[in-house]
Amino acid sequence: MKNWQKWLVKNMSAIKIYTIGFTQTSAEQFFSALIEAGVKKIVDVRLNNSSQLAGFAKKDDLRYFLKTIANIDYIHMPVLAPNEEMLKEYKKKKGDWQNYEKRFVALMEERRIEKILTPAKLEQACLLCSEHSPEHCHRRLVTEYLKNKWGSIKIEHLV
Repeated sequence: MKNWQKWLVKNMSAIKIYTIGFTQTSAEQFFSALIEAGVKKIVDVRLNNSSQLAGFAKKDDLRYFLKTIANIDYIHMPVLAPNEEMLKEYKKKKGDWQNYEKRFVALMEERRIEKILTPAKLEQACLLCSEHSPEHCHRRLVTEYLKNKWGSIKIEHLV
């Protein structure tokens, strides 16, 4: 097989996973981005998804809006979130990102998230968290971890 054929096979079989955050984003921008990307399912990776501070992204409201506005399914998967201790140390105590990242990757390995999920379950799915950009958000770490474990994943961050 020629190089371009290998590339084509590899890229044709790759699944696409999106990520998005809802802070610093209007509901119009948020839902438009999901619709334009062709997202079929939101996978909520927040540990706590029912805070009043979440606005339109509060669990029950979000489920309703996603289905009504865009016919997008919703699932909450706290197994893809950091534990409470990790979250407190990083957010409330202003912890170090590199330390948080190492601990969270170790937690994903311990949980064996690559065995809990399948690539097919995440095809056209979008991981949701609150952080506006993915640089310092665990949703990016989840997608990179899965790409490392599964291989052919295309990741697109909707911001």
